[in-house]
Amino acid sequence: MKYMIQMNVPAAQWDTIMSAYSKDDMEAMFAHMNSLNADLVSAGEWVDGQGLGGPSLVKTVRAGSDGRPQVTDGPAQAGGSILAGYWLVDVKDEDRALEIAARASACPGPGGAPGADPVEVHPIPGDPTQA
Repeated sequence: MKYMIQMNVPAAQWDTIMSAYSKDDMEAMFAHMNSLNADLVSAGEWVDGQGLGGPSLVKTVRAGSDGRPQVTDGPAQAGGSILAGYWLVDVKDEDRALEIAARASACPGPGGAPGADPVEVHPIPGDPTQA
């Protein structure tokens, strides 16, 4: 079964959070995430995943009355959260998806302590065109 596992960060806190990481903290975070990703690939569970940039890189698009894109800079909700990164995995069951999410949540934060950041797990229903 496929799941999207995602980490969200409050958009307004992105710069504060990122500036709290020292060079060593960033290296520890990347090492943790790279190890998780490598284990998912090795287990045949990896489908896709990416770390994403902050709110300054986001564009929000809505269809205008003429159907053309109406583009604004930044997240759709100014006080909302931004997707910081995601994994798309294909695993045997929900318990395994929850284990992966817990490991992502334990990523070291500033100072090296596990972050315990909330991680969302979304089941992806089967492809109805393949029934």
